[in-house]
Amino acid sequence: MRECSNQTGQTNKTQYAARANSTAFNPSQPMKKSITTLALLALASGGFAFVTSAADSVAGKWKGQFDSQIGLQKYTFEFKVDGDKLTGKAVGEREMGTNEVQITEGKISTNGISFVEPLKFDDNEIRIEYTGKVSGDEIKLHRKVGDFAEEDFVVKRVKDADAKPETKPEAKPAAKP
Repeated sequence: MRECSNQTGQTNKTQYAARANSTAFNPSQPMKKSITTLALLALASGGFAFVTSAADSVAGKWKGQFDSQIGLQKYTFEFKVDGDKLTGKAVGEREMGTNEVQITEGKISTNGISFVEPLKFDDNEIRIEYTGKVSGDEIKLHRKVGDFAEEDFVVKRVKDADAKPETKPEAKPAAKP
């Protein structure tokens, strides 16, 4: 430690030590700010990357089915993604027939997905609200049908091979000699 003298000419080691530890010049301070800034950027980028990867993983065709108060229902969802917005259509098959509607209010977030299926039943509009968690090729959905019913079910991604109809080779008559 370097000695310094005060106005009376006396050497004062503690006075110099106090000045050396003051906040006037602290070389570690800029480093702390840089580390904090980098950490915040990494967190923000990670959240954005999750939304982006969730968006990438949700786009496409999904199928599932469940039993309800009105019988077995089979659903096909075709999701499209634009940023954090989820659009597409829902096709529901049940004993009473098939309906196809455009989904509304679709959102993608770090918590999962949500959307509304506006269903017209007879002369009534029924709001069916969905929330879901994406996990690989499955989405666990919770479905709330107005104030009438709630169901939980899983939809699975339709892979390209699953989407193509089965075709059987045509039988060709044997060639006659």
